[in-house]
Amino acid sequence: MFQPSKLSAALCGLFLSLSAHAGKLSIVIDDFGYRPKEENKVLQMPTAISVAVLPNAPHAREMATKAHQGGREVLIHLPMAPLSKQPLEKDTLTPEMSSTEIERIIREASGKVPFAVGLNNHMGSKMTSSLPGMQKVMQVLNHYNYYFLDSMTIGNSQSIPAAQGTNVNVLKRRVFLDDSQDEASIRAQFTRAVKLAQRDGYAIAIGHPHPTTVRVLQQMLPTLPADITLVRPSQLLNEPLHQAATPPPSKTQPPRFRAPGVCKPGKPLPPVPQHYAVELISESIAQSPLFKHLESLF
Repeated sequence: MFQPSKLSAALCGLFLSLSAHAGKLSIVIDDFGYRPKEENKVLQMPTAISVAVLPNAPHAREMATKAHQGGREVLIHLPMAPLSKQPLEKDTLTPEMSSTEIERIIREASGKVPFAVGLNNHMGSKMTSSLPGMQKVMQVLNHYNYYFLDSMTIGNSQSIPAAQGTNVNVLKRRVFLDDSQDEASIRAQFTRAVKLAQRDGYAIAIGHPHPTTVRVLQQMLPTLPADITLVRPSQLLNEPLHQAATPPPSKTQPPRFRAPGVCKPGKPLPPVPQHYAVELISESIAQSPLFKHLESLF
C-alpha cells in the first residue's frame, strides 16, 4: 500500500536529483585595467564573476592582484588582430607573426597579469579565424597551465581545431552582454544567457566594465533564478552541453520524412478519472530506483 509519507520522501529525492543538474552561468568582465572606478564595483559582486585583464593597461597588475586576492578567477585578455581597420593595442597578435614573437608576447603578458589561469582574445576576428596563426598560439599555450576562452568575435574561429594535439582546453563565449550599451539591451542579453544556461546546462557571458553594464549586473544578479548557479570558467572545462549537436551536411541528402498526418479518433475518448491519474503517477514513482532506495531507508 502506497503511503503519503513515502511519496513525500520520493518527491524530495527527485527534487534533489533535479537540483544537481541546475544550469551554470559564467560571467567574465573583459578590458580590466583601464577603469578602476567601475572595475572596483565589479569586484564587489559575487566572487564567481571573473575578470580578463589587458596586459598593457596602466592598472593591469593592480587590478589582477586585487581580483585574485578577492577570490576571483583572472584571465589574460590578449589583444589579437581584427579584420576591421582600427587602432591596435601594443603587442597585438597577428597570423603573420612567428612562433618566437608570439611566445615572447604571451610570456610578457603572463608577467604583467599575475595569478592568471586562463587567456581570452581581445578583438581577434582575423587572428582567431586563421588556423596557422591559432596553431602557433596553442603550441605556445601548451607550455602554460592556461585554458583558452574563445570570445567568438567571428563565427569560423579556429581555436578548437588549432588546440588539437595540445593540452589546451578551449571554452566558447555564448553571449555578449553589452554589444549595445543600452540598458534594456543588456538586460535582454543577461536574460538570454540565463535561458541558455537553463536549456543547455551552462553558458558563458562576456561583458565590459561600462557604467550601464555594471548597473544592470548589480540589479539582476540578486534576482537569478534558483536553478542557476554562478561559476568560474574553469569549472566548465569538462562540462558537456545538453543541446544536441548538429550533424554536418552530407553530399547525398536522405529522403525527407513526411508525417502521416494527425490521427483522429472515430469517437470522443472517455476522460481519464482523476484518481486513476494519481494512482498511475504514484505507481511510476514507486517503481523508480530512487524511490526503492529511499524505501529501503524507512
